[in-house]
Amino acid sequence: MAGIRRKARIAALQTLYELDCTRHKAEETGARLKAEKTLTQETLGFAEELMRGVLQHKSELDAVIKKFATAFPLEQMSIVDRNILRLAIFEILFTDKTPVKVAINEAIELAKSFGSESSSRLVNGVLGVVARERDERRKDGKRTEER
Repeated sequence: MAGIRRKARIAALQTLYELDCTRHKAEETGARLKAEKTLTQETLGFAEELMRGVLQHKSELDAVIKKFATAFPLEQMSIVDRNILRLAIFEILFTDKTPVKVAINEAIELAKSFGSESSSRLVNGVLGVVARERDERRKDGKRTEER
């Protein structure tokens, strides 16, 4: 049985997928998500937080994906893979609620469940580099503060 946060990530992924595939507005898809009777308030709250964050930082997230997935142009990447990466990169770079290793593992599990045979390798590779660069920047920032 999937935990609350995994269910929220799945709901967020499905909603972001819908937004990428259709001309639906975020408010419409968000309202449909809220009407979903199978999600608890806690699950719904986390899913909405993820969706809002991804939509708010979409251009920044896409720039990160383009930087680290150079062999896979963003426009040609599968919609599922692109949105899994957006979700995970948002969690890694813009929140401190989820440990980096957990965010990466959850993204890999989403890729295995919803992506193609090679999705989990792509997700793992890109997120590994994102996490390393994040850690290096934080170390550099601490060194600057110590001076």
